[in-house]
Parts: sequence; structure tokens; C-alpha cells
Amino acid sequence: MGAYENYQLVKEQIEARRQRAIAEADMRNLEVRKKSEIIRAIDEELEGTGLKIFSAACKGEDITPLKERNTELMSERRKALSVLGYPEDYTEVKYSCKRCSDTGFVGGMYMCSCFREALATENIRSSGMGNLIEKQSFDNFNLEWYRDDEKVFERMKSNLAAAKEFAADFSKTGENLLLIGNTGTGKTHISTAIAREALVRGYDVIYDSSQNIISDFEEDRFKSGYGPHEPKAKKYLECDLLIIDDLGTEFVNQFTVSCLYNLLNTRQNRGLSTVISTNLSADELAGKYEDRIYSRIVGRGCKILVFGGKDHRIFG
Repeated sequence: MGAYENYQLVKEQIEARRQRAIAEADMRNLEVRKKSEIIRAIDEELEGTGLKIFSAACKGEDITPLKERNTELMSERRKALSVLGYPEDYTEVKYSCKRCSDTGFVGGMYMCSCFREALATENIRSSGMGNLIEKQSFDNFNLEWYRDDEKVFERMKSNLAAAKEFAADFSKTGENLLLIGNTGTGKTHISTAIAREALVRGYDVIYDSSQNIISDFEEDRFKSGYGPHEPKAKKYLECDLLIIDDLGTEFVNQFTVSCLYNLLNTRQNRGLSTVISTNLSADELAGKYEDRIYSRIVGRGCKILVFGGKDHRIFG
């Protein structure tokens, strides 16, 4: 699902949580009213007092006596609950989030932190990154792995800073990022960290291998003429940030070249950022793809980060 669908889902979940809290409070109120005639009588008078306050306020009358009586009734009700052995707040609505009373918004305008956290979790869940995003972030990217080569260390330190800057500003610049390096040199970790930052900020992020992306385009092409078919590749053209892993591992033919050109060109024209990681060098990319593809991989608005060092998945 995309960011909008996730937003709607979380909104519905929070509203369901609110309604559940209210229903549970109603059940507790019904419970104590059955056990106490005093509480039942108080509740009936409270309902009447509330109507009287509203009516008096509309007429411009003094509501002070009514408000004082209302306070007395609430005090008597709390005492009656204590006599029954219940906490004084037993029948109150117990919202999960006291800050927004399970509405998702504070003051009716500002998104509550509970909404933001739930939305980030849902965005992460639907991003296609599995457990990676729970384990890999900018905070735990270990530059010490590169200490055995000072030049590589300095380059990776610079790469980390550039990746952080990209994650903070990609939505404003429409910039692309190309990560080049051998297996195990940190490209996936950096890609995941970028995705994590974007997802937490509420952006729609999709992470997948070039093979899977091409496969979805292929399925759309060959199944679209055979009955109902839900397009699978459209999401890659529209998401706020697309992360293409292992570019160059897909089989290259006329169809895949057409798909890649359409994907990269469409996202470039829409000002949408793309992160590409590959084990191929810049020269190998130029040799593998025709100019119109290569120019959109390394061309306008693209920052290239070259990764070095040992394969940490072997030596770590």
C-alpha cells in the first residue's frame, strides 16, 4: 500500500480504538448503575443538569448554580463508586493516548505523536524492506569497519554524511543517488537507513531489486489482456522515493531496457527521487546499458557514492 492508503488505515485504526474505549466505559457505567440505585439517580440528575446548563447558557442566564450542583453530583458519584469498591475513575473513558484522546490529532489540527508513530510503523511494514529496516540505520552504521584503509575510511565517512543529507532533503531537490561498490561494502545498510528516515517522516518508499521490479512490469504487460488485473508496476512510477537494489543483475533485453527507461525517465520528469545500488562500476554500467539509460542513471541531479573496503558479511 502507498502512503495515502496507510494514512487512511491508521486513521481508521485509531478511530476504532477510540470507539472501543468509549464502548468499554459505557459497559462499566451500565455495570455500576445496576449495582447502585444512588449512582443511577445521580446519573439521571446529571443528564438533566447538563440540559439545563445548555438551555440557560443559550438564554444568557447565570449558570453558576447549575455548575455548582453538577460539581456536587460528580463528587457524590465518586464517593458512591468508592463505597462499591471501585476506583473513583472506574467509569471514565480510558483512552490509549491521553494527549489526543484517541482522535489522532491535538487541538483538532496537529497530528499526535501516536498517529505519527503508527503511520511510520505501517509505512515501514509495507515498504518491502522486511526486517532490515528494524536493524539498519544511520546510527548503527559502523565506520570502524573501514579503518584498515584510511582513504576508504575518509570516503565512507563522506558517503555517510552525503546519505544523511540526501535523506533530509530529497523531497525538495528531486535528487537521485547512485551507490557503487562490491558486495558487503555497506550499500544496503545505507539504502535502508535512507528509507527509514523517509518512512518515519511519512513519505511513500518502495525498496526492491531490479529483477523484481522488471518482473512486475513484465507481469503487467502479459496479463493485462487476460481479464481483470491489478497493475503491479504503477507504484514504482509514483512513490515518493524508489530504491532499486542490485541494478545490473536483471536480464537485459529490449523489453527490460524499455522498462528501465520508462521508469527512470518518468520519475525524473515528475521530480521524484530514486536511489540505485549496484555492484557494477560506472564503466561497467556504461557498457551494459545504452546511452539513454546510462544518462538517466548517472546524469542530471544524480550524486554518485563509491563504496570500498572488505566484504563485511564475510569478514564481520
